[in-house]
Amino acid sequence: MKRIKTAVIGSGFMGGAHIEALQRIGGVDVVAIASDDKTGASELQSKYSIPKYYENWQEVMKDDEVEVIHNCTPNFLHFEINKAAIEAGKNILSEKPLTLTAKESDELLTLLKKKNVVNGINFNYRFYPLVQNARVEIEKGNLGDIYLVHGNYLQDWLYYDTDYNWRLETELSGTSRAIADVGSHWCDTVQFVTGKKIKRVFANLVTIHKKRKKPTKQVATFKGKEESGSTEYQEIDINTEDAGSVLIQFENGAQGVFTVSQVSAGRKNHFSFEIDGSKKAISWNQERPNEMWVGYREKANEIVIKDPALIDESVRKYASYPGGHPEGYPDGPKNLFANFYQFIREGKNPQKDKSDFPTFADGHIENKIVEAILKSNREQRWVDVE
Repeated sequence: MKRIKTAVIGSGFMGGAHIEALQRIGGVDVVAIASDDKTGASELQSKYSIPKYYENWQEVMKDDEVEVIHNCTPNFLHFEINKAAIEAGKNILSEKPLTLTAKESDELLTLLKKKNVVNGINFNYRFYPLVQNARVEIEKGNLGDIYLVHGNYLQDWLYYDTDYNWRLETELSGTSRAIADVGSHWCDTVQFVTGKKIKRVFANLVTIHKKRKKPTKQVATFKGKEESGSTEYQEIDINTEDAGSVLIQFENGAQGVFTVSQVSAGRKNHFSFEIDGSKKAISWNQERPNEMWVGYREKANEIVIKDPALIDESVRKYASYPGGHPEGYPDGPKNLFANFYQFIREGKNPQKDKSDFPTFADGHIENKIVEAILKSNREQRWVDVE
């Protein structure tokens, strides 16, 4: 197997997740990490025996040993780094969103017509075995005509007004938060499963905490022998959505609706969808990823368990372990990366050969959906996705 040399830019949660997944697929050497967080990068260097560290991501572009770049930085850096990688002739796999705006992502697609590099985006929820199997079920007509698509993506990590993160700052994260951050995953997944694009949206978004408390410094106080910590805050105006619901219409006329929230108590990463067809319905929940509910009118409902022996032969490669051996979130990126690197290893042409992973074109589509949703919310009407 030809080994491929890779660099990861970013040392946060996703940087570590990407490196761990790359270790599992084999045939990939992470030769460099770039981050302005020296402590975080040093920990990953030590843990995964990464030989080179760059404080500035620009240095990665000059490293002739690096064939592939994984962009795991905050949102505002995505466009600049993705563009630089394409111009440097490096294959590039980016975290989402691809860029902060559809105008920027369109510029990347134009540049890719001149620089023929393999490009991918980490819409990893496509790569659960049962999600892949659901797509095949629909392709084969086993659900019949699609009537409705509905679901949600609920979290609680921004439940309190004292919860704070860089994603709350528009200059770092963009003009949309809950929709762009988790709603994009929901839209990409249901479009992938149904094989149909979202063409129209009607949105109602809400900012629950219009002001949040950003920590400025920790203040230590003493009570006898006990020490407790209090925090000083700066009050910050928030202008991105905490939650919202969106009516959608697909290109074949099927209807749908989804709700996203980052302020739903007790929900950690509750991503679910249900697809109602004329023959049966299916439902999947990311927090119970090894089960697919199948609903019928004329007989008892079923639960399909993730098992290579039970799913379609064409998607068995995504179930790495036998039935009864659960697989979860880390397996999605692993499966996506395996396809991405195999595409490179086989010398396929990204402009001519069909890929079995999401590309920058898919990231551009999601940007256009997000912008249509924001426009719909402002104008309170149906808006077409261009």
